[in-house]
Amino acid sequence: MRFRVRGPSGAVVNVTIDDSATVGDLTAKIAEATSLPVFDLKSGFPPKPLDLTSFDAATLLSDTGLKLNGEQLIAAARPAAATSKPLQLARKQNKLEMDPPEVPLAGRGGRLVLRVMPDDNSCLFRAIGKCIGGDLDWMTELRSVVAQRIQADTELYNEAVLQQKPDDYCRWIQDPDSWGGAIEIGILAQHFNLEISSINVQDLRIDRFNEGQGNMRGFLVYSGIHYDTVVLAPNGAAASPDFDVTQFDPLDEVVVAGARELTKNLQEMHYFTDTAGFDIKCNQCGWTGKGEKSASQHAETSGHYDFGEVGN
Repeated sequence: MRFRVRGPSGAVVNVTIDDSATVGDLTAKIAEATSLPVFDLKSGFPPKPLDLTSFDAATLLSDTGLKLNGEQLIAAARPAAATSKPLQLARKQNKLEMDPPEVPLAGRGGRLVLRVMPDDNSCLFRAIGKCIGGDLDWMTELRSVVAQRIQADTELYNEAVLQQKPDDYCRWIQDPDSWGGAIEIGILAQHFNLEISSINVQDLRIDRFNEGQGNMRGFLVYSGIHYDTVVLAPNGAAASPDFDVTQFDPLDEVVVAGARELTKNLQEMHYFTDTAGFDIKCNQCGWTGKGEKSASQHAETSGHYDFGEVGN
């Protein structure tokens, strides 16, 4: 099946899709062609609205009754719905960025080092950008990958899973102030064919994403409201992160043990935030409370969303 898609820029892209494709496959193709993770469609002449959301993502195109072969579709960015603004939570100041902890790794020619990500609500995307050997500033691109994957499979990523309607979630996750979490790690691990191990500083639990599927493994450190990356800094190399090794053999348990030891050192330094009970302050009005839940309640009643962790 072949059709054309005209995006907001006016450019027309020719699209080919299998006759056995699903509505989810079609949505993904249009998103890829237009760089719009969520969109409204029109077709025919004169153009009339075409609502793909009325079909389940797993529905075969052949069962929808849609006649798309040879058609030109017009895609427009869907206006953002009114949604709650994401909380902005800043951590206590720490000196780890200037002096990150290290763990020598015998027989691996280097030492494991924590690379501290900026506190800008995109730490997860920056940390994964580091893991995949890319640029720490790929936040926008990685957020878009997540949104497109969700739009392509709203049966898997449904409202119950996302705690929002998929379209609303896709808009939300592309807000630079929105935090990523397990859903985003899982999607990006699969997208880059990488196993990602996330180690929780507070209890040293390791959550493995895309386990047994990725060709290589990367390590994140999760400290309650922040993600950083564990890398191997080669012996004798300059201090520059440009020399970092960010991916490892997924069967190398020596690296796993070293990453856990590094995280245990962080735990002893209390490099984590107890989100249920930490002291928190509103940076807009001075309100103070305990835990993320109370901050959310304050945000709902006051309209304030900028918070910071209180402490030395």
